[in-house]
Amino acid sequence: MISGPPSTSYPMPPLRGASLVDMGWEHDGGKRSVISEYKGKVLILDFYATWCVPCRDSVPHLIGLQKKYEDQGLKVVGLNVGGPGDAQLVPAFAKQFGIQYTLAKPDDDLVSLLFADSDAIPQTFVFDRQGQLVERLIGFDQESGEHIDRAVEAALKTAAP
Repeated sequence: MISGPPSTSYPMPPLRGASLVDMGWEHDGGKRSVISEYKGKVLILDFYATWCVPCRDSVPHLIGLQKKYEDQGLKVVGLNVGGPGDAQLVPAFAKQFGIQYTLAKPDDDLVSLLFADSDAIPQTFVFDRQGQLVERLIGFDQESGEHIDRAVEAALKTAAP
């Protein structure tokens, strides 16, 4: 994984017949979650590494969004793709930044699918209450933070399934 360019909005990578609904991630302790569990919620999937500077820059923004909109149904999930050894640094990373949102390890098939056309990080995906992708960003800066804000605000207005 490489650290991404300054923020740019990107289309979803080609799915080639694959479905995201049963793809997911594993929490500490072995609990597993899948995207379909979040229907009715607005979901941000943020792929990051503890060593990635733009990833670190995005964390306070994601924390702020989670606090501001969690009562309206926003869920942020940080998915570590930092490579060998990075997962053991996540607890200290979470403590350093005061992260309250879910941090987990993504399934390999989810990473392969979503990173099919770019392995730059951070990559941030915003899904509406219907489970549809409304925004994908690679990299992080002030402009991408504004893109994420607008995508979340629009997605929160969508009707639950």
